[in-house]
Amino acid sequence: MKITGTGVDITEVRRIRQAVEKWGNSFLDRVFTGEEIKNSRDRSSPYQHLAGRFAAKEAIFKAFGDDTLNWKDIQVLNDPQGKPYCVFLNGKGRKAEVHLSISHVKTYAVASAIITEKT
Repeated sequence: MKITGTGVDITEVRRIRQAVEKWGNSFLDRVFTGEEIKNSRDRSSPYQHLAGRFAAKEAIFKAFGDDTLNWKDIQVLNDPQGKPYCVFLNGKGRKAEVHLSISHVKTYAVASAIITEKT
């Protein structure tokens, strides 16, 4: 398994809440997939959940190093045990595998991404 990139990001939960309050669905629909938005609404702390996904996408951007990758090319979900994972959409990232970790507290969310080549 060859590591091709790493990235980390920290996001203030307050900034995500303010963006949603100011721009509403236009912000949500620009940054998150429908499934990510739906999953956040099922949480007791939706802004923390969204901030974690935002940080994860930023960490993936940094690790992937491809400036053609955009917000809606990445979907961050959780497996049945709660482990986050990344799905590339729109034909992007076919040869990449993402190893992802997300954590959050009341005011911050942080994510780390490691990109490896698929074998």
